[in-house]
Amino acid sequence: MPKHKTKKHVKADYSHIKVTGKKETMSSFLLLHSLFFLPVILSLIILYKWIKTNNQQNIPPSPPRLPILGNLHQLGKAPHRSLHSLSQKYGDLMLLQLGSKPTLVVSSANPAREIMKTHDIIFSNRPKLTPASKLLYNGKDVAFANYGEYWRQMKSICVLQLLSTTRVRSFRAIRAEETALTVEKIVRSIPSVVNLTGIFSTLANDVVCRAAFGRKYIGEENSNFVMLIKRFGELLGALSIGDFVPWLGWIDLINGLEDKLTEVARDFDKVLERILEEHLNTLNTQSNRDMTKNGEKVEDFVDVLLKVQGDETIGIPIDRESIKALILVSFCSSFYT
Repeated sequence: MPKHKTKKHVKADYSHIKVTGKKETMSSFLLLHSLFFLPVILSLIILYKWIKTNNQQNIPPSPPRLPILGNLHQLGKAPHRSLHSLSQKYGDLMLLQLGSKPTLVVSSANPAREIMKTHDIIFSNRPKLTPASKLLYNGKDVAFANYGEYWRQMKSICVLQLLSTTRVRSFRAIRAEETALTVEKIVRSIPSVVNLTGIFSTLANDVVCRAAFGRKYIGEENSNFVMLIKRFGELLGALSIGDFVPWLGWIDLINGLEDKLTEVARDFDKVLERILEEHLNTLNTQSNRDMTKNGEKVEDFVDVLLKVQGDETIGIPIDRESIKALILVSFCSSFYT
């Protein structure tokens, strides 16, 4: 009797194993079919969207595009030249599909005037780009901030406080001093060969630094600062694949763009924090004010923004990051122009 029970128990175990094997085989079969059909389904979806986009009516002419990439491959290493060449073929108004982003390219004054004046509200918003977000405190500056009350307030501060006619005239003595120093430097270099490009670059840097920060950088400190500005400008115009094809954003990690943006943003933030601390520590004294040879006291951009921050009459209070973003974009735009 015990032997009979043992045989029956063993038989039941084998039956259980056999059923489990059928389930595993069926699961593997379904998994293989899913893996086979998934690329086909994705390809059909991409093809459908591509055909649908190409068949849209009442849109500007557009060059032929590729699935996924669109017209990204046609920009090349010199996008301004590539766009000029394409505009000669497709007209002053041209639609490019940069990955997932439809982009209108305007190449003449008349449609540009209509966009900037007649339809300015429609085109007033800014695209959210990774380099600008990383380098400019998530778009808290006036150049990349979204259209709205915050942007209007930042624009008002720039126009009325930082770049007003009175403010620009207040820097006249600084410009005269730095120009005289530059002429003296050139005269002392005679009869040697003079690198005018480097001299004029230093002149622009010194004038802008005194106007923005109340001081200028010299020696090794100046070299490091100029190099940081150059890296900032290069990265601000860098192409982030993830901005145009989001699911290919991992390429920015592989090519090192994310690390470069983080490094430059961190280094610039340290410089701006040090400048703000210097001004805050001497807010009630005159020691942080730039003074000309005639003893004239000049308020720099940081002084003005700190005063605006303490003004409770403005519509939207500005925080520390907003001040740093405004200083950064004002300084770099002046430096590159």
